[in-house]
Amino acid sequence: MRKLLLLIVLIAMSGCLTKNSTYSDTDLIEVVGEQLTQSIDLYNNLKTAQLVSPRTVDARTIKMVPSSDWTSGFYPGELWMMHELTGDDFWKEKALEFTLPLEQEKYNGRTHDMGFKMFCSFGKAYQATKNPEYKEILLQAAKTLSTRFNPNVDCIRSWDHNSDKWDFPVIIDNMMNLELLFWAAKESGNILYKDIAVSHAETTMKNHFRNDNSSYHVVDYNPETGVIENKHTAQGYAHESAWSRGQAWGLYGYTMVYRETNDPKFLQQAEKIANYILNHPNLPANKIPFWDFDAPDIPKEPLDASAAAITASALYELSTFSDKGAEYNKAANQIMKTLSSPEFLSKVGTNNGFLLKHSTGSKPANSEVDVPIIYADYYYLESLLRKHKNNLISNKFN
Repeated sequence: MRKLLLLIVLIAMSGCLTKNSTYSDTDLIEVVGEQLTQSIDLYNNLKTAQLVSPRTVDARTIKMVPSSDWTSGFYPGELWMMHELTGDDFWKEKALEFTLPLEQEKYNGRTHDMGFKMFCSFGKAYQATKNPEYKEILLQAAKTLSTRFNPNVDCIRSWDHNSDKWDFPVIIDNMMNLELLFWAAKESGNILYKDIAVSHAETTMKNHFRNDNSSYHVVDYNPETGVIENKHTAQGYAHESAWSRGQAWGLYGYTMVYRETNDPKFLQQAEKIANYILNHPNLPANKIPFWDFDAPDIPKEPLDASAAAITASALYELSTFSDKGAEYNKAANQIMKTLSSPEFLSKVGTNNGFLLKHSTGSKPANSEVDVPIIYADYYYLESLLRKHKNNLISNKFN
């Protein structure tokens, strides 16, 4: 019955997309829901005991990943967000199927990506259900993450690999994992978690950003002294270039840290990053960035829908804090209007179940270039949800 009703809706709307090029916000929820409904069966058929979640498409084949992969929490997070948007327990049931296999990661101290994996999945599961078992899983995950904090550096270590390049690498992406620690501090009463998160944010703000408010990807420290050894941009065009997704991580991260601390210096940092992104001369008019703002062959370079989706989600939240809220909300709407157009949003039943096209993972490694990537879908859906929460739902992303 569910699929029949959605099919009827989609048939009714098929002409609407052709005429107007973008869906209304309300219709868009139906379209996303149908694509995700179809993707559940598709991915369930590919799941194994080891491979639990979709990540991307490689040579036209869906790439499933183990729970240890940093992207494993995004797909269950999407299903939880659909539950929040619709109130339909169908999504809760399916979200749990993809969330529970990640529990073992709560003890995985070999990675900094505990927030991505656990807070996007079990965090949303606890929000929806208040199941105390999920709370304990999250608290253990926060405890595990905190073991990677080095007081000499005042940061959480990122990668353990490439020891020939870095001694204690800290990547801008790691800002995204701090939300789990802020949550754990409130839920457990252990202020140490918040102290670690704030220290990491302060150190990153001091050392990752250039005078123009763009960010390096990697800052490498001496773990004994805390002295900076290198500043690199591993997934960008060059060490001194502005890798687009890195700028988005920073914007999202500092907006979140301001929400959790109410410290104006973090709001100011988020605004500086937002202004850098939105006023960059190489940002296209449709607000979807190329994979690096300084890539040499713009406009022939690949785009990165994931950077756009992360930016939109951050801007929707930042708009609720900043005096420039109207400007940021307008920019987020522009991004979402473009991402919701046929150029980027998949036609239902296509794109191997993914929502968005045209993301770029690591162009220097020739990895995941111009393909669907699961975190693009996650932050696209979160943007839709945040707009809904902000009571900004309208007929279009005006």
